Amino acid sequence: MDDTELERLYDYPAELDRAWTQVNFVSSADGAVAVAGLSAGLSSPGDKRIFSLGRDLADVILVGWGTASAEGYRGVKRTELRAERRARLGLRPLPPIAVVSGRASIPPDSPLITDTTVPPIVITSGAAPAPRLADLRAAGAEVIVAGESTVDPRVALAELSARGLRRVDCEGGPTLFGTLIAADLVDQLCLTVSPVLAGGVVGRIAAGAVAEPVGMELASVLAEGGFVMLRYRRAGR
Repeated sequence: MDDTELERLYDYPAELDRAWTQVNFVSSADGAVAVAGLSAGLSSPGDKRIFSLGRDLADVILVGWGTASAEGYRGVKRTELRAERRARLGLRPLPPIAVVSGRASIPPDSPLITDTTVPPIVITSGAAPAPRLADLRAAGAEVIVAGESTVDPRVALAELSARGLRRVDCEGGPTLFGTLIAADLVDQLCLTVSPVLAGGVVGRIAAGAVAEPVGMELASVLAEGGFVMLRYRRAGR
């Protein structure tokens, strides 16, 4: 598929009045979320193309600090395609990264803060030490306190929505994904299945307790080089 067709397939609903959350993940055929601790060992050019497209179409990138730290996150970079696409769609030049950490554990000198064009957002809880929050604000991050002892995902998404950041692209990790599932806040899952058997004791793409299974509808299937790109949508959304 060319870029225009992919954009049409993966674009967000029009005229959103709330945060609409898409989750992006890749897993091995036997369910592993990483190889040697990183998702790169499971990816492919097609998967990376859809991953990049998710960023292009989003108002904000949502990610847990564990994943951001392990994967070496920095701010989203400008490319010619990204700039053209976002301008055409009426989006801001670049999306900020909103990193979730219950105790605001992001160091002020993290590349997420120092190597970015758009100031990041730190989503944390009332349990985070006040000096740490002050240091993050002084380093240029916007801080959102969403919950008392832990981050409440409903409050977090409501705060993003209030800032006009309603096209939410969540890039993991498993704990954050599990929290969103438990709160019934996942509108779409973009899952790439890699033709790899990873074995070992690597975790699943979602972690944590869920009261009951959440039904999804298969919205599209793409295949390339043995990789299968699946898109599941929450029924009625």
